[in-house]
Amino acid sequence: MKTQAKNNYTATLVPVMFSFFVMGFVDLVGTASNYVQQDLGLSESAANMFPGMVFFWFLIFSVPTGILMSYIGRHKTVVISLVVTAISLLVPILSYSYTSMLISFSLLGIGNTLMQVSINPLLSNIVNGNKLASSLTAGQFVKAIASFIAPIIMSAAALRFDNWRLLFPIFMVIAVVAVIWLGTTSIEEEKTNGKPATFKDCFSLLGNPVVLMCFLGIMCHVGIDVGVNTTAPKIMMERLHFPIESAGYATVIYFIFRTIGCFTGAFVLARFSAGKFFLISVFLMVAAMAGLFIFDTLIPIYISIALVGLGNSNIFPIILSKALLYLPEKRDEVSGLMIMGLFGGTVFPCLWVSLPMQ
Repeated sequence: MKTQAKNNYTATLVPVMFSFFVMGFVDLVGTASNYVQQDLGLSESAANMFPGMVFFWFLIFSVPTGILMSYIGRHKTVVISLVVTAISLLVPILSYSYTSMLISFSLLGIGNTLMQVSINPLLSNIVNGNKLASSLTAGQFVKAIASFIAPIIMSAAALRFDNWRLLFPIFMVIAVVAVIWLGTTSIEEEKTNGKPATFKDCFSLLGNPVVLMCFLGIMCHVGIDVGVNTTAPKIMMERLHFPIESAGYATVIYFIFRTIGCFTGAFVLARFSAGKFFLISVFLMVAAMAGLFIFDTLIPIYISIALVGLGNSNIFPIILSKALLYLPEKRDEVSGLMIMGLFGGTVFPCLWVSLPMQ
């Protein structure tokens, strides 16, 4: 019986974790926006629209997705998000222009919003509460793998085939596999008590100080994530005069160390205080940001980027798990609010790019 239960647990957990990998596709937008800017001769402000269009949808669709989940369930919502993600990756294959890339990145943002809101509470249906933080970190580790291989695939495709957009059909096939795999997997969800959630129910939770601080924390986390993802290659090009193909590896460094941080965090959080680990992570990021302002040589800049990746790797799962466990009876509403905080991916990069790089 224990073996059968373990097999059932694995059979439901693995496709959910594979969906976390597809979630990481959204991070391609940082490096891709630099390629699109170069290909189409766009201005800095026009190119900055791309990450903005991705994360703008977190503001619009996060809370409605939390409400949608209370009607159709978390499992179906994740499957829908995977379908939208696959369609977003199809658009650049059919047409490559400024308008089509805006449409593609918008759909990528919408799909990612649906997924971020629904997949974390779905995971809480599979994993026990006391292991939720480490399991969410493991999901972020899987997500980070997709995040750091995207710039590698783009650079390799650009150098070998003179077509960085080969990334899109590769990722689209993976997304379709995720749709089929998760769609055919049976996951039992707890029954909701009472009437479905409303907008008032969701936004009223911001009146709770703990929920509000978690919301602001996630805004800062994703602002740093997108800011480094987009700006690190620009730092390399402006300070060290790297070509775009080489500058893109700064993003790879960030996501490699973010992945390392997620991997180690999955074990550390299962054994040690999340609060102390959070403070250590914040200290690493503060030191790294100071380094990015001060240094203008290769190795110190790489070290600073790596420290940001390490520090920022576990902030999201720590905050999200605290919020979900703080109000377990309102997980759908809380998840919608927390993911709405990912709108920081639009707000903070605008401030980031306005700062002097030299």
